[in-house]
Amino acid sequence: MAHPVRWTCLCLLFSALATAADWRSELPEGRELGVGDFTWFGLRLYTAQLWTVGPVHDWNQPFALELVYHRQLSKDSLVGASLAEMERLDAGSMTPQRRATWAQAIERAFVDVRPGMRITGLYLPGQGVRFFVDGKLSHAIADPVFARAFFAIWLDPRARDPQLRQRLLGLAGDNRGT
Repeated sequence: MAHPVRWTCLCLLFSALATAADWRSELPEGRELGVGDFTWFGLRLYTAQLWTVGPVHDWNQPFALELVYHRQLSKDSLVGASLAEMERLDAGSMTPQRRATWAQAIERAFVDVRPGMRITGLYLPGQGVRFFVDGKLSHAIADPVFARAFFAIWLDPRARDPQLRQRLLGLAGDNRGT
């Protein structure tokens, strides 16, 4: 029979590994496709990185979008901006009920951010999205329509920042831009 200290150490090790697992463990073959900075009125708000499993972005494959914040922003600001962009890109399908449901889901996933914090969305085609805050699972949303609408903020051809979109898709060289 194994020594109780060994079992305790083994349990602690497995617990630490489970805690250390983040979105990368769910997308182990992911590689950075593109990176770019988002600025608003000259202020750099965040750096975005798109991680894909292939050489191009494909809505039929899982991918991750990681935002590293450079400014302090409230959760309410993040939720409001996300919903506004989702509605702008697809106003025809944004009913009051859908908006309320999506607002609740995003509120559960997001937090107030400060410089250096990371929020990562893991897109799972046909399933939805999992959000990670500083590498820890924050909230999963099992709604493929929501997931597509959320990531369209950055990846849709009508995205508010077309240069950031080009950089994320690896189409603008390796300049992060401003």
